[in-house]
Amino acid sequence: MSAPAFPTQLAAVLHAAKDLRLEERAVFPPGNGQVQIEVVSSGLCGSDLHYYTHGRNGDFAVRQPLVLGHEAAGIVTAVGAGVVDFVVGQRVAIEAGIMCRECNFCKNDRYNLCRSMRFCSSAAAFPHVDGTLQTRMNHPAHVLHSLPDNCSFEKAALAEPLSVLVHASRRAGLTPGQSVLVLGTGAIGLLACALAKSLGASCVAAIDINESRLDFAKRNGFADQVFCFPPADRPRNAEEQLRRAKDNATFALDAFHKEEGFDIVFECSGAEPCVQMSVHAAVTGGKVMLIGMGTRNAMMPLSAAALREVDIHGSFRYANTYPTALDLLSSGKLQNVEKLVTHRFALEDTQKAFETLERGIDENGQLVLKIMVGQTYAS
Repeated sequence: MSAPAFPTQLAAVLHAAKDLRLEERAVFPPGNGQVQIEVVSSGLCGSDLHYYTHGRNGDFAVRQPLVLGHEAAGIVTAVGAGVVDFVVGQRVAIEAGIMCRECNFCKNDRYNLCRSMRFCSSAAAFPHVDGTLQTRMNHPAHVLHSLPDNCSFEKAALAEPLSVLVHASRRAGLTPGQSVLVLGTGAIGLLACALAKSLGASCVAAIDINESRLDFAKRNGFADQVFCFPPADRPRNAEEQLRRAKDNATFALDAFHKEEGFDIVFECSGAEPCVQMSVHAAVTGGKVMLIGMGTRNAMMPLSAAALREVDIHGSFRYANTYPTALDLLSSGKLQNVEKLVTHRFALEDTQKAFETLERGIDENGQLVLKIMVGQTYAS
């Protein structure tokens, strides 16, 4: 007897750096505890771009063909045995991390630190777990979230990057009336601005070296104040590097009329000069949240942080944030958040989507922030 024939679907599969192939793959029924989802919108992330461009993201190199994408929402097309919370036709957001639910981190609501975490589109675990740049995928039901009626698929796909900021704001203890500085105004930085405003920050300022991004932030109400640093020559030595970080912070704070500093600094660029500057940009007794994943081993002005009791916190992904993120995205409290999606590509044009994200501007010279990919977008 021949094996049953399964339907096929399209997937964008990364084999190596810049080697992205569209492949037909079998669609298997969802297993026990799984739900099958038709992916409607999938956002491209900076980590996806690192994998596409370099074949690796930090320490994690692609060791087998990998479907990228982890910011997504879609429609339930089938449910596996044991699933009672979802039905065919339901609209859901896909939380990409699959935790073990057994370790101490999971049991203490810090599952983002689970040592057995398997994250879609990440090469950290082997075998890798394919991501969302495919027509359909099977995913555990316990990391799916029903969408509010007034939350679009594109907004729901933003729940993943927004969750990063919800988690960071919780770690920072952000409360109404505090002042917030955001370093780096890519999609994550802009979401940091939007979230800070929704939580009642008294002032939200942003710094970048990209004038177009800052113009976008100010024009669309993400930031109250912006400051652009021109690209600078590399410092000659470590001493000059640290001195320049302090001088740059002083210069920016003067421009913002915040000479004492900001209560909370969200460092979203990952660039070493910004990481160093963040300590000096925080008020005495303030907090720095390290969100950007750029420089692997940044040199830090720790004595300046210690003497002024500036707390430096790391923030990695998120835990128990999706309900809050989806509520915010459907509430209207995040002003102009839908404008973060600047470009849309069909799944068949995924390579072109990555090329556009890598350039940072499109063929018409327009700013690229968040790109959505999906089979429903016109090719």
